[in-house]
Parts: sequence; structure tokens; C-alpha cells
Amino acid sequence: MASGLPSSSDKYSVNTSLVKNPSSRDILLWRAVFLMLGITIVMGICIYRLAQLQLIDGQQNFQLAEQNRVRPIPLLADRGNIVDRNGKLLATNRLSRGVYLWPRQQSPAQWRLSATRLSVALGIPAEEILERLEQTGYDSPLPVRISQQITPAAFVALAEQQAQLPGVEVLAGSTRFYPYNSFAAHIIGYIGEATEADMKAHPEYPNGMIVGQMGIERLANVQLQGKWGQRLVEVNAKGQEIRLLGVQSAVGGNDVKLTIDLDLQQAAEKALNGRRGAVVVLDVNTGAVLVLASSPTFDPSVFTRRVSQEEWQRFQQGDQPFLNRALQGYPPGSTFKIVTATAGIQSGSFSSDSVIMTSAFITLGNHQFWESSRQGFGAIGFREALTYSSNTFFYQIGLTVGPEEIAKWGGQLGIGTTDLGLEGESHGIIPTPAEKEELYGEPWYGGDTVSTSIGQGLVQASPLELAVMVATIANGGYRVHPHLLVSQTNTPETQKQSAGIAPETIAAIRSGLIGAVQEGTAQRLNDGSIPQTAGKTGTAEVIGQQPHALFVGYGPVDNPQIAIAVIVENGGYGGVTALPVAHEVYKVYFNKMKAASK
Repeated sequence: MASGLPSSSDKYSVNTSLVKNPSSRDILLWRAVFLMLGITIVMGICIYRLAQLQLIDGQQNFQLAEQNRVRPIPLLADRGNIVDRNGKLLATNRLSRGVYLWPRQQSPAQWRLSATRLSVALGIPAEEILERLEQTGYDSPLPVRISQQITPAAFVALAEQQAQLPGVEVLAGSTRFYPYNSFAAHIIGYIGEATEADMKAHPEYPNGMIVGQMGIERLANVQLQGKWGQRLVEVNAKGQEIRLLGVQSAVGGNDVKLTIDLDLQQAAEKALNGRRGAVVVLDVNTGAVLVLASSPTFDPSVFTRRVSQEEWQRFQQGDQPFLNRALQGYPPGSTFKIVTATAGIQSGSFSSDSVIMTSAFITLGNHQFWESSRQGFGAIGFREALTYSSNTFFYQIGLTVGPEEIAKWGGQLGIGTTDLGLEGESHGIIPTPAEKEELYGEPWYGGDTVSTSIGQGLVQASPLELAVMVATIANGGYRVHPHLLVSQTNTPETQKQSAGIAPETIAAIRSGLIGAVQEGTAQRLNDGSIPQTAGKTGTAEVIGQQPHALFVGYGPVDNPQIAIAVIVENGGYGGVTALPVAHEVYKVYFNKMKAASK
């Protein structure tokens, strides 16, 4: 052709020549191989990934998708009520609103901004909110509770910001309510969110589980806690509920009935009037604890909301309101003369009608140990010694029988052997020479025996143990086992046990305790306002401070029903400060008895 362009035959001849060329043919072949290999690899990867997603991880991915679509909303179980022996509510539940976060609804960066907004509305540090999210994990399908109870103002603030706070939800629930505020707080205790250790010990606990942290709330937590339920709802991409898929109902906890008598408990706490001290009242026949009062006290409802570290530190300051003084060891003072009298007669060194000459003091080495009245009472027996609280009488008893015998019978009467299982409980101690050497690395002196015989020196006993001691005398020589649950009364575990004390010993000590009320150091109780009771005052010396005031007693004399122990720290004389507290409790008890008999 004139144009000079190659014809189709020319092209054909060129391609044919390329194919016929061996080197060119090899190049084309390798290109085809690599192309097919590439296509095969890409297809293989796609097929493998598809198989992995559909076959291997299909069930897991389905569950993840369902978790994004289906939301489990926790249904809190109401804790069981705590009631006193007469069915009066001491702890119950009431409606509350809690704030929950759904971690997947926001990215970690977005949650940092939301935490700042929530901090302002709820008064919770943003760092604490983020810490809770991080502990649970930002990919968790389960909600994280950051507040158990919010104020109406906070509820309104969150409602106004709902559009800016995806994944933040306010859910109705219940919170603990203590109708009598601080009364019996050391017995009832308080609740709180399960700790990390609790969650590890109980994998079945849901996030935000509420458990008892102190007192009966802790001791009876298994009965009280119930079982949480949940609602399964379908939600859209914005987290809004579309429809209900199912409900697993919550199961409420069981009620717990205490041996405590609220009227007596209130009388004891009011009589203490905020002073540091304690009152214990026992049923002398069963060991049921009717009163376990410690002052000052605290309001357990504080722990139904968030408590900051600063608040907790403030609670620990001052007069230590969380310390259960009814279970702490104190020098028992002259109330301990009941133990020394028991040891004196039971040892065989003295009889119940023995008479000993008393004086203004006794001399031991270079030391003088004085009589309580600074003058002797002459020749007296056990009745007069307990009635007028003679020191020199019991000095001589103690020096004769020795510290080991006193320790033995103190244990038989309950000192150092009583346990309720509550927090901070300490046991009393009546040291022997060997124990003093072991504990303090010091030898035993005669003066230690003298001090021990009147409840001073190294001797310690808790108000609960002192109540057990006097109950043993009141019921004829049987040591009771104190307990707080009605379900424990008259069970094999709480049956009273013989203390091994002879009837004549019991009779001699009873006579002295009756005499103390009729004409001795406790005669303020003999004013005709209550039936006849028996008791013993005590004054325990405290170096550099006012002495502690103590009283132990029981009543009525003709048919003992209750035993009482009172201590007022730095209260001075037992007959002046501790005895009036017991008087107020007695009046309420006997008025209730009178009303019940009509």
C-alpha cells in the first residue's frame, strides 16, 4: 500500500515469528505461569479467609455480632432484710438509680472525653471511671457500673447530655436502707461492691456485685445476697432498645433474724450518749446477744454510695467509730473479783464461809498495796468482800492460790474463750508467769499477782467476756456461747456448758453480788424502780488518764434472765458512770417484761 503501514499479513508474520523464536516463547510461558500463580495465591487467600471466617471462627463471629445486637441488662437481686428478734427492720432495700457504661459504644479516646463529662455530673474522678473501664476491657459486651446510686440532680444532668454520651445508661435498681441509721451499726455492718479478690473467689458474681463488708452483712452474706438476673434486649446501631428477647428474673436473698432486741439496743446507745464505751446484754440461759452496743458509732448508709479515700481516712480519725468496743480487751478492774473469788473457793484453799482479816493496805517487799476505801473492813467473808469491793481481801486470796489458778478459773468463766466472729474482735488474757516471760521477757513478781487478783496489771477482758462471766454465775454455773442469729439459739453448737463450779461457790458469789446492790457499791440500782438485781462495779486504773468505769450484773435475782456488762472509757468510778447506763437498760427490759405479762 501507498500509505506505508504494515498489512494484517505483516502483523501475523511478526507474531508468528515471536512464537517461533525460542527465547521469546520462554518469556511468554513464564509470564503465564507467574500470572496464574498470582491468581491462584490471591484466590487461595480469599478462600482461606472465607473458610476461616465462616467455618473456623463462624460461631465466635456470630456471637460477637449477636453481642453487638443483643444487650444483656443486669437485674439486681434485692438483698434479704435484717430484722431484730421481734421482726423490726434493721436493714432493708429501697429504689435507686445506678449508672452503667457499655464499653463498646465508644472508643477509648471517646471514653476519655465522656469520663470528664461524667465526672462533673456524678462527682466521680474521671481517672476512676476510666480505671473501671480498663479493668473490664473496652471490648467487653457487659456493662460496667460506675455509680450505685445517683441524686435527682445528677439524673437530670445525664438525661440532658444523653445524645453526647452514647453507651451511658441509667438503670433502676435497689440500694440498702437502714431505717434506724447508726443504731446497731457494729452488728449490722455495711455493704459494698465486690472487690477483685471477691470476684476471683466467686467467678459467678456479675460485674458490680454487692456483698457484705462488715458485721452481719458480711457474716450472713450467702443468705442475704440473692441471685442477679438479666434482661436480653435487641438494640440498634445507636444502642437503643428495639425489642425484648427474654428475661431471667432476679432471685431475692433470704431474711436474717437477729437475737438483738432493738428497744434494748436503743436504750443502751442512748445511755452511752456518744461517750466511748460499750454495753453487752445476754440471755443467761441461751447466750443470745440482746444488746451489743459500741460508742461512738457510724451510719452504715454512707456506704450505699461511693466513699472517697479522703472520706475513709476521716472516718478513721478521732474516737475511732468503727472500733467495736464491745469486743475489745480492757482492764476489768473490780468486776474481776468474781474470778478471784471463784479461784479461791474452787482451789480448795478457802471455803465459801472463810473469813479473812482486811486492813488499810498490805506490804509486799517495799510496796504498799492499798484497800479501796483506804481503811480496812475488819474480818469479812466473801459476801462482804464483794459487797464493799475489798481489795486487801482479794490480794490475800490471789497470793494464796497463785496466778495459774486465777487464769484457770477465768477461762472457765469465759475470759479469753469467747468469739462472735465479728471484725476486730480480741480475746481477753489472764497471764501466768510463764506467759509473761514469753510475751514480755520479764520475770513474774508478787506485785503482778496482787494486781491480777483485782483485775489490774496485765489482765484484759472484753465487755462480751465479762457478760459471759456474770451470766455463768447467774444461771448456776453454765458458760453460755454468745451468738447473734436466732437460728443459732438452742442448737448443739450454742448449748451452754458446765463451768465446773460448785453450787456453794455460786451461792457465795451470788450473795456478794446481791449485797453490792442492796447495800454496797451498786446500791443506786436499789431505788425501787426495777425488780431486785445483782451486780458488781469496777474502776480500772489507766496511767495518766481518768480510770475506766465498769459494771456487770444480772436480774431479776429470783429468776435470772439477762446479764449485762458496761464500760465507759475514762468514765471514773463504775458506780457513778457505768451503773446508770445499766439502770436505763434494766428499766426498758423490765417494762417490756411487765407489758408482755399483761
